[in-house]
Amino acid sequence: MKNEIPMTDVSTNDGLRARQAMVRLGRGLDTSLRWLTEGSAALLVVIEVSLLFTNVFSRYVLNQPIVWGDELASLLFLWLAMLGAVVAMRRGEHMRLTSFVAHLPASKRAFVDTLGAVIVIAFIMMLFSPAWEYVSDEWIITTAALEIPNAFRVSAIAVGLTLMLMTCVARLMTTARLVDFSVSVAMLASLAALLWVGEGFMSLIGNWNLIIFFVIGVMTMIVIGVPIMVAFGLATVAYLSTMTDTPLTLVVGRMDEGMASLILLAIPLFVFLGALIEAMGMARAMIKFLCSLIGHVRGGLSYVLIGAIYLISGISGSKAADMAAIAPALFPEMKKRGEDENELVAMLNASGAMSETIPPSLVLITIGSVTGVSISALFTGGFMPAVVGAIAMASVVWWKNRKRDASSGTRASVRDIGHSLLVALPALALPFVIRTAVVEGIATATEVAAIGVAYTFVVGLLYYRCFDWRRLYPILVSTASLSGAILIIIGSATAMAWALTQSGFSHQLAQMMAGAPGGALGFLIISAAAFIVLGSFLEGIPAIVLFGPLLFPIARTMGVNDVHYAMVAIFAMGLGLFAPPFGVGFYAACAIAKVDPGGAMRKVWPYLGALVIALGVLIAVPWISIGFLPN
Repeated sequence: MKNEIPMTDVSTNDGLRARQAMVRLGRGLDTSLRWLTEGSAALLVVIEVSLLFTNVFSRYVLNQPIVWGDELASLLFLWLAMLGAVVAMRRGEHMRLTSFVAHLPASKRAFVDTLGAVIVIAFIMMLFSPAWEYVSDEWIITTAALEIPNAFRVSAIAVGLTLMLMTCVARLMTTARLVDFSVSVAMLASLAALLWVGEGFMSLIGNWNLIIFFVIGVMTMIVIGVPIMVAFGLATVAYLSTMTDTPLTLVVGRMDEGMASLILLAIPLFVFLGALIEAMGMARAMIKFLCSLIGHVRGGLSYVLIGAIYLISGISGSKAADMAAIAPALFPEMKKRGEDENELVAMLNASGAMSETIPPSLVLITIGSVTGVSISALFTGGFMPAVVGAIAMASVVWWKNRKRDASSGTRASVRDIGHSLLVALPALALPFVIRTAVVEGIATATEVAAIGVAYTFVVGLLYYRCFDWRRLYPILVSTASLSGAILIIIGSATAMAWALTQSGFSHQLAQMMAGAPGGALGFLIISAAAFIVLGSFLEGIPAIVLFGPLLFPIARTMGVNDVHYAMVAIFAMGLGLFAPPFGVGFYAACAIAKVDPGGAMRKVWPYLGALVIALGVLIAVPWISIGFLPN
């Protein structure tokens, strides 16, 4: 008899071949998306920098402003934001909480990842038709200078959502098991049916239904690792679809409104600038100078770390980038001097929290954009709170090193100090020029960022001469990815804040906060505690975009200065961001230093405790934040 293949084996082989074909198709789609989106986003970064610098040069040097320059920059900016969001989606770089998912067994983690991808697809599908409808509505609106339909600009949202949908589908095709996908779809379908059936009950309980959508729903999605922008967006869409008759084109409109502010163009420019500072060798030059100055004293390199973070922080737009620029330059020498690697990570982590208010922090730019507070005033007010935090950290460093051998390093000669200063001077000048130009009103934050990029290129190429051109394209792509991840959160959070306002929650929150014991001081303390918690889960920018428009008006009615309140909120969010076990900044510091979080967690508390004391001082003494503001 001829050997026959059992039917079960035939079915298995057919299933295996089908799975392999699916994976190949998914990988092909992913590769196509990578080349399409990364190249386009990188090109847009270059165009935006060139356009803005040309506009600045024409305005200030030739005294002939380009009237259509800002309009074209705004048009391209939304495309950059959405393509950057697609790149971030494909690279897994959207802001999300991974602490819980990372500890799951591999099989459960795979299911949760599939569930997260299905949730993202559900969000995009709900906005897919409204986004294209919004494009259609904008055809009748013509831009002022370019005289073209505004649809050319807003179509970036619809195209971006389409590409993100394709990205998620490609990921599911290559990584997801059919059973995980089926269970995930069934779970979401059941939840949607439950919301539909329970609509009547939720209408009866009034605004308590906000807890279901915006507390339970958002926190559940965040805990399972869904990108924060999707958690905000899906909760908003689900609430409006279930509890109101609001057309979802309004959600797309609010997202557009949140991302459309031209001041937010400073975000990709400062992200790009920060990456260039590290790549051009300017960060290393600043650190070397600080080492020559105080590296020989007890705990000298610890003070250098604090000072280096103060100088560099805020320019890159990413705390991870700040820490990645400093750690490789300092940690090897600090380990040679007997420092515990867990102690080093603890200091690096707390330094990130300390420096959140230092201009030109992207959180400052964002808070000015969404609340209407003067960015110049925020830049002026941001210096001293960080100084208080630095003093608090330095106090802990002094206490830990007070009994160590004083000869922890060789004292640099005056000649060596002078030489390192001469080398570092062009790099040291940049942060001060940027901050002074904005504070004094010489140029906007966006214009200064463009000037800073041009300055860094010229100085880096002609003076430091260590730039590897092969790094430029990855830097451009990373700039687009980080910028897109930030900006689409701002868009989603703007829509969510609008939905909360329409529900009447803002009025109820104002009444509750106004009745807090202790008046303005009690309000500040409660706000600080709330922002520490929010910072742990949402990071600074999402939290401030969501709650800034709600809480700043309340602070004003209670007589709290806008800048003072902003500094308290940002400092508190920084503490939450870098506080274990939830703060993602803490895990970023551990990843950069390649240190197990368990050991670093035991060492970080004295530094964070010192920063809590600094926050208390900041709350109690408004002058620290507003003392240098012009009258």
